[in-house]
Amino acid sequence: MTLTKSTTDILNGTIESVKSVIPCELQIDQPILIAEPFMQKSIGVLIGLTGDFRGRIIIDGSEQVFGKIGELMFGMFLEGEMLDSFSGELGNMIAGNLSTFVSQNGVDIDITPPTVLVGETKMYGFDKALCLPVSLQNIGLLSIILMLERI
Repeated sequence: MTLTKSTTDILNGTIESVKSVIPCELQIDQPILIAEPFMQKSIGVLIGLTGDFRGRIIIDGSEQVFGKIGELMFGMFLEGEMLDSFSGELGNMIAGNLSTFVSQNGVDIDITPPTVLVGETKMYGFDKALCLPVSLQNIGLLSIILMLERI
C-alpha cells in the first residue's frame, strides 16, 4: 500500500499523539488496511477531521481499557457516565495533539467535537481505512481507525 505524504503525516502524528497523551509503555504495531464495515464492539470515540485533510478518527477499545487509562491518568477507575465523558475527552486530547503535530509539517486540520459510541456499532461510509493497533502495557489494546478520504 502506498501512502501519500499527508497520510503518512497523519499516521505519524497519531502515533506521536498517543505516545504523548497516554502515560504508559506502549507498542504500536504496523497499520492494517481495513474495508467497510468497521465493527466497534464496546466503546469508541469518533472525531472528524476537516481542513487540508478530511476524514474521521475512531479510538476503539473496551470499557476496561478506557477505565484503566482513566485510572492511570486520574488515580481512579472510571465507569458509567464518567467513563463515557473521559473517553470523549481522551479522544479530544489525542486528536488535538494530532492537529498540532501535523501543522508543524504544513498540514492544516481542524477537529470536530468528539462523539462517544457505546455498545456494538457497525460503521459504513468509507472505502478504506487504516487500523493502528496500540498495545498498552498492563492495560490492553486500543485500535485507532483512520478513515481518511485520501489514502
